[in-house]
Amino acid sequence: MQFLHTMLRVGNLERSLAFYQDVLGMRLLRRQDYPEGRFTLAFVGYGEESDHTVLELTHNWDTDSYELGNAFGHIAIGVEDAYQACEAVRAKGGKVVREAGPMKHGTTVIAFVEDPDGYKIEFIQKGSL
Repeated sequence: MQFLHTMLRVGNLERSLAFYQDVLGMRLLRRQDYPEGRFTLAFVGYGEESDHTVLELTHNWDTDSYELGNAFGHIAIGVEDAYQACEAVRAKGGKVVREAGPMKHGTTVIAFVEDPDGYKIEFIQKGSL
């Protein structure tokens, strides 16, 4: 397994990109608009996603701001097989909160599990990005 990214919801994507790039020195690695879902994903980091954990900035087009406490989304872990990873979690008594399958508005195979405190961990199947 490998840490992939942490996701934060942002109210103003351009302002956030300016901060992470100009203030913290990260690079914009990729950016994708999802018009049907009315959101944009932008990935920033200090190195390529294949070698480094990065930050995913999610901008929901109809939301200008978030209350502190609900801006954190999830952490992501790369797995060889998201379906098998869910079964392994379930077999060890863990809670699968979103079964493995393609993401909405895309083809990446993902799943979500929940830790004992309710934090979400996303499994992203390698090779499906």
